[in-house]
Amino acid sequence: MYMFFSFAKNKDMKKSTKILLVLYILILIPSIIFGKDIFSALKANGQGFEFDFNVNSIAGLVCNALSLLLGTILFFRFITSRPMDKAIFFSSMPLVLFYGVTLFLIAQLATYQNDTARTVSALLNITADNNYNTILWAVLVTLVFIVLLFLNFIILCRPVSRVERIVARLGDGKVKDKIRIGGVKQFETIEHGLNKINENYKEKDQTVRQFKVESEKFIPKQFFRFLGRNSISQLELGRQVEKTAATVLIKLTRVRNERDMTLEENFHFVNSYVNVISPIIRKFGGFIDKYLGEGIVAVFPSSQESLDCVHAMARAIEIKNRQNKTLPNVALRVALAYGEISFGIIGEQDRKIPTIVSNVMSDLEKLDEIARLIGAGVVFVKPVIDALPLHYKFAYRLLGPFTTYSNTVTQIFQDIEVSPKDNAKLILKTKAIFEKGVLFYSHGEYQKACTYMEEVLQVNPSDRCAYVYFNKCKEKMSQLT
Repeated sequence: MYMFFSFAKNKDMKKSTKILLVLYILILIPSIIFGKDIFSALKANGQGFEFDFNVNSIAGLVCNALSLLLGTILFFRFITSRPMDKAIFFSSMPLVLFYGVTLFLIAQLATYQNDTARTVSALLNITADNNYNTILWAVLVTLVFIVLLFLNFIILCRPVSRVERIVARLGDGKVKDKIRIGGVKQFETIEHGLNKINENYKEKDQTVRQFKVESEKFIPKQFFRFLGRNSISQLELGRQVEKTAATVLIKLTRVRNERDMTLEENFHFVNSYVNVISPIIRKFGGFIDKYLGEGIVAVFPSSQESLDCVHAMARAIEIKNRQNKTLPNVALRVALAYGEISFGIIGEQDRKIPTIVSNVMSDLEKLDEIARLIGAGVVFVKPVIDALPLHYKFAYRLLGPFTTYSNTVTQIFQDIEVSPKDNAKLILKTKAIFEKGVLFYSHGEYQKACTYMEEVLQVNPSDRCAYVYFNKCKEKMSQLT
């Protein structure tokens, strides 16, 4: 009765359940009416049962079978619509009632005197004088009852095991597929809650991934590797790491500028060239440490990768210039150093900035000034050549001595590979003469140096470096006289 009242009060009952309930009630009535015909068709003879079915008894069997089937379906739907404690109680009740009634009938079977009782007693070999068989049947029924009760608990409590496994998986992170538990209605709420938790995991994981992607746009992942950290949250103020690497200062200078650009045009103009350079830097294993308006500071793990990248950038800028019809052309000016550099975190607790904190930036600025003065595309110090593989070949020439920020004297060179073809041919043609002039100048023999530089200028009048040396030689000689 409770089941029917519960169904009646349930506003969320499925339409299929309502139809089954109506059919069950309609079939239950003839099942009761024809029920007596079924018992009339079963005739006990003391040793067994004889079957004498007619139309009414067959109809009664069909109606009872259908009502039993529909009743079982409705009972299971009723069980699954209850909380777990009530589901266990109501699912166990029929088993307990059946067990109790069966034990009572087995115990009292020998005392009944009607034909049906005597026939069942004969089939089960139960008599008033033989209690042994009665006990055996009672034990058998008890064992069946325990097994059925155990299976009932396993089926009803199976979702608990699923919840346990799902919670364990959620403890390790998000679950890819949709969480399904099943079982009684109470687990629908649990399933919904776990799916919400899983969705929150996915959203937070996506947020973290997006944050990581966005943070790498500001702080490249190679920088974290240099510092031995995995994310920006692990960066510590004042932490510093010494690494041997190639540091490159890249400047973009305008070759021609027939008209003034607006602020917006200038912004897009600079970005258009930065968008060409930046992917090339990443392609050759480097990362950008900082942007300097129309300049970039990049770091590479090796000398060879830095030079390969510079040559690739020069070719890319040349192609980009040819594509420009109205905007100014751009020339690439690069200063390149190789050696020990310090990476660290500067700023305050609420504002951390990872960057190069060593003196290499001062050396790069000096090299860039030299490159600007002599009109060279790429200049670099001797450690860059020393760190190259023996098989690495490219055209360069000696420019002279260079004193670093730490007062160490080294040599600087000009990369001829990035020079325009016509100019590169003239530089290569006068390379030996130019370098002799540089060596004589370094040794204070200004007259010989002046002679060599004058010879270079006769072949290549556009060689600004030779012109600078020529003027310096004249200045030195005038000071000596």
